[in-house]
Amino acid sequence: MKKPSTPTNIIVTTAKGLREGSLQLPVGDGAIEAYFAAPDKTGRFPVLLVVQEVFGLHEHIRDVCRRFAHAGYLAIAPQLYQRQGDPSGYTDIPELVRDIVSKVPDEQVMADLDASLVWAGLHGGNLSQVAVTGFCWGGRLVWMYAAYQPMVKVAVAWYGRLTVGHGPLQVRNPVDVTATLHGPVLGLYGGQDASIPMADVQIMREALSKGNAHAKASRMHVYQDAGHAFYADYRPSYLKAAADDGWKRCLAWLSKHIIH
Repeated sequence: MKKPSTPTNIIVTTAKGLREGSLQLPVGDGAIEAYFAAPDKTGRFPVLLVVQEVFGLHEHIRDVCRRFAHAGYLAIAPQLYQRQGDPSGYTDIPELVRDIVSKVPDEQVMADLDASLVWAGLHGGNLSQVAVTGFCWGGRLVWMYAAYQPMVKVAVAWYGRLTVGHGPLQVRNPVDVTATLHGPVLGLYGGQDASIPMADVQIMREALSKGNAHAKASRMHVYQDAGHAFYADYRPSYLKAAADDGWKRCLAWLSKHIIH
């Protein structure tokens, strides 16, 4: 599986009406790159952590932050691979996973997302309204962070792995944490996803049904004709109908749960 070199469906979201830009995010061992976008007006806004897909913090993820900012959120996406390497030069996913992704421990990700919350709270974010969303590699981390951070009110996981991780450093997975979710999670998955079989989706549904109240309130939605990364408009896997519907479901889910 290779990263496409010639995008055909790229969506470009304007920054007009937004505060946005790159920043150096203070973390426990120094600083890492991050990107944020928020409405350019007074007030405090719900905070949305955006967890990158397998290719890291690139323009698509920045654009997704701007989309959420236009919907009224302060969205922030940290570069969660920075200590392990630069994913931007990779085109082969197995190589990228071997060299960088498999070396990123969940504990590091949790700490960096916590640091993102601190930054957001100091720059116009309302920390009583915290949500998290993520795609592909980040979709798995959405489940994990929703079970880790009590401030999370709601989450949306886009085609994240459910029963396995991306290397030996990941010893627990979403299916293992349904008893400790701090907010309901909407999972958006593709019925033709070769990397996340529908058997795993069913296993997750059963685990959610036996989990805590937030797990029982969570939902798994499957787009039967979609494969992996159906929201990634710069990749051949993009499926507009599923992407558009998933976006609407995502915003509705966040809005429904963010203030409760």
